[in-house]
Amino acid sequence: MNAEQTNWYVITGGPSSGKTTTISLLKARGYATTPEMARTIIEEEMAAGRTLEEIRADGDAFQIKILHRQQQLEAGLNPDDVIFLDRGTPDGLAYERFLGLTPNPELVTASAAATYRKVFVLDLLPIENDGGRLENEIEQRQIQDQILVTYRELGFDVVTVPVMTLDERAQYILDRLS
Repeated sequence: MNAEQTNWYVITGGPSSGKTTTISLLKARGYATTPEMARTIIEEEMAAGRTLEEIRADGDAFQIKILHRQQQLEAGLNPDDVIFLDRGTPDGLAYERFLGLTPNPELVTASAAATYRKVFVLDLLPIENDGGRLENEIEQRQIQDQILVTYRELGFDVVTVPVMTLDERAQYILDRLS
């Protein structure tokens, strides 16, 4: 991990771990947040008439598209501001590993250069089909495991967040920022 850290905190986890809900709650408490780029891209593409299967058919191309949008987003953020990100760059690397793809060198380099202060990995909740997911419960767990391994291999300070009420989860995270 790069020595120059930001004050950015990644909220991540496998599908249906409550990331977006947790991010929304932190935003409601007055914290700066960012959207999940994969979800943003999926919503844009589906609005243009593409199916989820079409969008995700080329896993490597999809991850690189997410990477470029994430880089664009992060370039506009102040590194001194406390910001909660709905997923970070290394999530793409974890997904490529999950998909059995050869990790894209651009994604590997960007993941190694990421400068997040801490990564909060939310424990899984029962999987929900929200129109943006293709994964089942086994894949959900495999993705979760890849996310944990990837961030730890990259040297990030990883904190797992247990299943609890929404307010308790948000407070658990806030209590562990430093």
